[in-house]
Amino acid sequence: MSAARDTDPAQARSYGSGARILSIGIASTGLLTFAYFSIASHVLGESSAAQIDLLWSVMFVIISVIYRPIEQLLSRTIAGRRAVGHQDHDLRVPILIQGGFALLFLIVAVSLKEVLINEVFEGDSALYYILLVGTLAYAASYFARGWLAGHERFGLFGGLVLMESTSRVCFALAVALGIASNQTAVALGIAAAPFVSLIVVPIAFARTRAERGREGPAAPEPHAGLLAAPITVDEAEAALAGPGTEGVQELAHEGLSLRRGSGFAISVAAIMLAEQTLLNAAVLTVSATSADKALAGIVFNVLLIARAPLQLFQAIQTSLLPHLTGLEATEGHESFARAIRVTLLAIAAFAGAVALGLLVVGPYAMEHVFFGQSYTYTGYGLALIGIGMGLHLASGALNQAALARDRARAASACWLAAAVVFVIWMFTPLVSEELLRTEIGYAGSTALLAAALAVLYRRGSRRIEAGGPAPPPALRSRAATG
Repeated sequence: MSAARDTDPAQARSYGSGARILSIGIASTGLLTFAYFSIASHVLGESSAAQIDLLWSVMFVIISVIYRPIEQLLSRTIAGRRAVGHQDHDLRVPILIQGGFALLFLIVAVSLKEVLINEVFEGDSALYYILLVGTLAYAASYFARGWLAGHERFGLFGGLVLMESTSRVCFALAVALGIASNQTAVALGIAAAPFVSLIVVPIAFARTRAERGREGPAAPEPHAGLLAAPITVDEAEAALAGPGTEGVQELAHEGLSLRRGSGFAISVAAIMLAEQTLLNAAVLTVSATSADKALAGIVFNVLLIARAPLQLFQAIQTSLLPHLTGLEATEGHESFARAIRVTLLAIAAFAGAVALGLLVVGPYAMEHVFFGQSYTYTGYGLALIGIGMGLHLASGALNQAALARDRARAASACWLAAAVVFVIWMFTPLVSEELLRTEIGYAGSTALLAAALAVLYRRGSRRIEAGGPAPPPALRSRAATG
């Protein structure tokens, strides 16, 4: 019996315990991110704080669109190969794609330097260079996240994002305590954070080498908690022969091709662009159209209500994608559907509680506790953001199901449609008050998105139920009873 199989009972609990550990890390990250902008709002004037909000919005849109796809690609690729017993994974294709995205950003950012400095950052060149350096640094950070997720190193993943948010908030605290001063000092935390987060990478590599050394070269490592016994080539091919597993077949037997990897990354990039549009387009449209320049900062603060839980949910998404990829290859449709069902029920309970809390105490908390800005918020408007946040979270879970089944292109069409509807709504003056327009538009667009992804999920499930074979016994997980 191999060393990998000797530790199987502990590995069977890896998904649940890993998701909990990662949730703690990312929950802390969400709170610290909220604290960073709250402190910035208190120590800087409204105009300077709005510039920090804008810098973060621009950078977060860029890094989510060009780097998150590689995180998802690595997570799914490594998890799919580990599900059928592979230890080694060729990283050349993800590196090429990631490097290409980073180079494209650099070319565009340099060519638009004057526009960004003068039109976006109102003549502040320091904010431009922070955007440039920080965005390039996040290429390595997101690559590391994907590698850690695929190998189910969720504790280290949580440590990475926690180190990132902790280092960022330290810069705002330094200004609050008088150690440093001005807008640039606060903004520098955004650029420094990805560099600090990479401290966990050498630890991850050292642990991997140590574990492989203990197992020995003759003991192939199955996917944690998914393989209960060694499998034959025929059994693996049988398990991967059903509808919706074509992408896993290639990962298992041929590795990741540049064509498939690029197609997946481009589709996920479209999803990320749409998601960031839902979270940030209102800030940009209000900034461009409102005579009150501080109003964009108010809209940003309100959407932080959605952003903070979404950042927390990254823990679930990060662990859910490799988990679902393994389930699709080994457990079959029932276990896959159960994981999605439990996730959606938890999201519904959480979102209901948040919306109720926002309705009752949201206006007071926003004005007097968190941001200290003189603005009259409405409880029903904030509750709409809470409902939209829940629909957004549900869409994220359904999206991971689509990615695990290699339906990234269809999922991206759902996201892009919802984003286009939201942008059109934000330029439609049916609701004159721009904050309320944002709240209604966000809730409505996420409802449309969740419905579209639910239809995609149901169609995929019916297709698999109609033609998908049950996995052979050797591929059934002991994790289901662990």
